[in-house]
Amino acid sequence: MHSLPGEFDQTDRPDGVGRAILLDVREDDEWGLGHAPGALHIPMADVPARVDELAFDTDLYVICRQGGRSIEVTRYLAHVGFDAVNVSGGMVAWQQAGRPLVAKGDRQAKIY
Repeated sequence: MHSLPGEFDQTDRPDGVGRAILLDVREDDEWGLGHAPGALHIPMADVPARVDELAFDTDLYVICRQGGRSIEVTRYLAHVGFDAVNVSGGMVAWQQAGRPLVAKGDRQAKIY
């Protein structure tokens, strides 16, 4: 897994706030099962329409389930002027590394 800022491990981090942003491009149902604390959720298909929600002056890390969608979004973001980093291995590698996960409600967060 690409080296990620430790701030992504803070479970009380507000979504999409900070010097670095973890952009989760998975679908709504995948996000609902579990995601990184503080991640910003924009499904892959919605990124072009919502690109104005991203700041050019932040460190932008893009993640999906295993890395296929996030690499495509990273390429798109680079094309429109962002300096984005693909998180290889995605949320599967995130969970395997023991990094924190959160989910809505009382559900136990999980990726697989």
